[in-house]
Amino acid sequence: MINSSKDLKQFYSIGEVAEQFGVAESTLRFWEKEFPQISPKKTGGKARRYTKDDLEQVRLVHNLVKVRGLKIAAARDVLKKNHSGEVQTAEVIHDLQQLRNELAAWRKELGELE
Repeated sequence: MINSSKDLKQFYSIGEVAEQFGVAESTLRFWEKEFPQISPKKTGGKARRYTKDDLEQVRLVHNLVKVRGLKIAAARDVLKKNHSGEVQTAEVIHDLQQLRNELAAWRKELGELE
């Protein structure tokens, strides 16, 4: 897959992360309190800066809570018991979503060429 310039960023703001996952910024702040795995760095002005690792943790929680519909406590239990399995599942889902988006873009381009 082609890397976009966004893939090359080192840090992401809470607004960018919220937009990427389709959740409110307040949801991300709540998840930080509930899931210690999500721990973005905070600047002097308390602005959050998410790294690629932070994004992967958000992706895991998003998959469990928003995609699979688990309650917060159940999601915490799943992550404690089977973290590596959940990482693999979330990665597969993410890859499939990216592939779907690429296919949709190709389909659109082909439709415009006809």
